[in-house]
Amino acid sequence: MYSKILVPMALDHGVSMHTLEIANALRAPGGEVIALHVHEAPQGSVSAYLDAETVAAGFEKARADLAEKLSGHADVTPVIVKGHSARTIIDYADAHGIDCIVIGSHKPGLSDYFLGSTAARVVRHAGCAVHVHRASS
Repeated sequence: MYSKILVPMALDHGVSMHTLEIANALRAPGGEVIALHVHEAPQGSVSAYLDAETVAAGFEKARADLAEKLSGHADVTPVIVKGHSARTIIDYADAHGIDCIVIGSHKPGLSDYFLGSTAARVVRHAGCAVHVHRASS
């Protein structure tokens, strides 16, 4: 059982509800589950076409989507941060004393055949236990 579990939430995939269920099963009595969404800002030439208001609106939409996805999960703490997915998940876990990450994996490419690229990076570099839920589709 784990006392502080981090569940990275991809807002555009359905696997997060399964990882929340797994985290709750792994949670020690009195333990905490944190649902983390990493909001990646538009990069490269795309950012040249977006004004600050549009970028801020995208962040607020992500915040609202996270809150909606977690409705009915009052025992889960929602957190949204800006950054690069894998690196930010690992840094957050290190900085906040996370003892387990429960992450979903889906539709991997050829270079990450067994795990999705974010999950693979988290497994390789996290300083705590990592449980991977592999989506069936």
